[in-house]
Amino acid sequence: MTNADTNGSKKGQKLVVIGGVAGGASFAARARRLDESAEILMLQSGPDVSFASCGMPYFIGGEITDRNQMAVQTPTSLRKRFNIDVRVNTRVTKIDTEAKLVTAIDETQPNSTTTHSYDQLVLAVGSEPLKPPIPGIDRPGLFALRNLQDMDAIVSWIAALPTKCDTCSGYESRMHAVVAGAGFVGLEMVEQLQRRGLKVTVVEMLPQVLGPLDVEMAAIIEEDMKRRGVNIVTGDAIQEFLPNNGDDKDDPSTIVKLRSGRMLPPAQITILGMGVRPDTKVVKEAGIECSGRGNHIVVDDYLRTNKADVWAAGDAILVRNPIVGNDDMWAVPLAGPANRQGRMIADNVYGMNRKFKGTYAASVVRVFDLVAACVGMNEKMLAAKNIAYEAVHVHPGSHAGYFPGAKSVNFKLIFSPDDGKILGAQAVGEDGVEKRIDVISTAIQGGLSVEDLAELELCYAPPVGSAKDPVNIAGMAATNICDGLVVQIQFQELQNAASTPGTVVLDVRIASEVDKNGALIDEAINIPLNDLRSRMDEIPSNAKRVEVSCASGQRAYYATRILKQSGRFEQVQNLAGAFKTYDKVRNRLPN
Repeated sequence: MTNADTNGSKKGQKLVVIGGVAGGASFAARARRLDESAEILMLQSGPDVSFASCGMPYFIGGEITDRNQMAVQTPTSLRKRFNIDVRVNTRVTKIDTEAKLVTAIDETQPNSTTTHSYDQLVLAVGSEPLKPPIPGIDRPGLFALRNLQDMDAIVSWIAALPTKCDTCSGYESRMHAVVAGAGFVGLEMVEQLQRRGLKVTVVEMLPQVLGPLDVEMAAIIEEDMKRRGVNIVTGDAIQEFLPNNGDDKDDPSTIVKLRSGRMLPPAQITILGMGVRPDTKVVKEAGIECSGRGNHIVVDDYLRTNKADVWAAGDAILVRNPIVGNDDMWAVPLAGPANRQGRMIADNVYGMNRKFKGTYAASVVRVFDLVAACVGMNEKMLAAKNIAYEAVHVHPGSHAGYFPGAKSVNFKLIFSPDDGKILGAQAVGEDGVEKRIDVISTAIQGGLSVEDLAELELCYAPPVGSAKDPVNIAGMAATNICDGLVVQIQFQELQNAASTPGTVVLDVRIASEVDKNGALIDEAINIPLNDLRSRMDEIPSNAKRVEVSCASGQRAYYATRILKQSGRFEQVQNLAGAFKTYDKVRNRLPN
């Protein structure tokens, strides 16, 4: 391993960074720690160089109250601590990779142009909000959220709103917000706008919120949001933004018209969270290779571009998908990978030759009292790539059931049935969600299998865990499938299977559970697990195939083993996720 302190030939270079925030600031700080003699110049559009972009919704909602905390570093602090020359309000307009020159303008003095030479150039240009050409998208009261100036503008706009809408005739007088896009930031804004007292509608073109989750996991979040009074519109898109009463001076409210023809109630503020795209126009013009679709910067394993001495990090780059392998690439705009990439580029500039292995897309979001987290591939992604997979759903408690306060962890593990390779995981719940996904992320990166998950030794004490952690339980369920001890039927297949001659659907919950929570399906036979051995004759004698369910899956697995070993049935299958999962999505399934 090369030691940067002994690699004198790399010292004293002029390092120019375009962009700060995560990747750029991490590079600059690491480069200074490696080389006191380097000249480091950072060029940043806008007045802020390193700020808490992920915290902006929480400042808008009032959970973060100190505006000064939103600036992680300032030009002054970077200059004093790291001797970095930071030029804010400086927008790069041209990159000449042959002459090794960067041209920029001062945004406060548009006619002023400066040119900077470099020995090494780092592109941390980031992404910008998507702003599709929707009629009316430039109306007052419509905001994207990219930087602290956007954040401040939203806070000021909300502060100036009256307590009720006097011009919203025929509608609820409570102030109304529309959030366009139900991704992570969109749902954070839903929560925070409601916290500010607004009635909130969220509009999502996809058939579900939180696209990185599969539909049955996202449904848990949707159900909770609806219970809290959030109006959710999925499977529809915004067609036009219209004035409410035709006069923005007296009433800046906006009517959102959807493609379906539906008109939403007047909105006094609209947040545009329709996704992001890489801010790579100047990069492409410089001849630096970008992807044909999406315009992300193409880098090699060392984060080098196709131009000598030009590197790139952060939201704007394509990275390896190490789960799929085979040079599969994807774009993952997350702060954690961007920070690590910036640090790694500094190491590589100084000859350490560190490979970036790719990004696993470990993500988490809090939506009211629920937390949703995921890592790796979801079913939609795997199906699109024709990768064979199985998925198990388990619903254990966040800690020992006998200790007060345990919450259900709705956990989904996706894996290869051939070798038990872990392909992805998702979890939703009130407590203990993200730490389980962190374990899975670590396991994937370490090359562990589902059998390894079953054997993991994890911390346990009744207030914080269980002797069988949810990760262990999911690993055991998946291992049972790999070992052929159980065969699953997915919730999408249940209704069709029930109508197939010779198939019986068996619900092994106790009668009081069925009365309280409802039947699985009308055709189901109810025999509680503890009675199954003595009442097996109640299953029709012509049944060749039995589909078994309970509340969360454990009892159904026990029943499946009993029935399979009885030898009476050609096929016995366990309903994946059992009643808890099926009940969340039954209304979404085709009739």
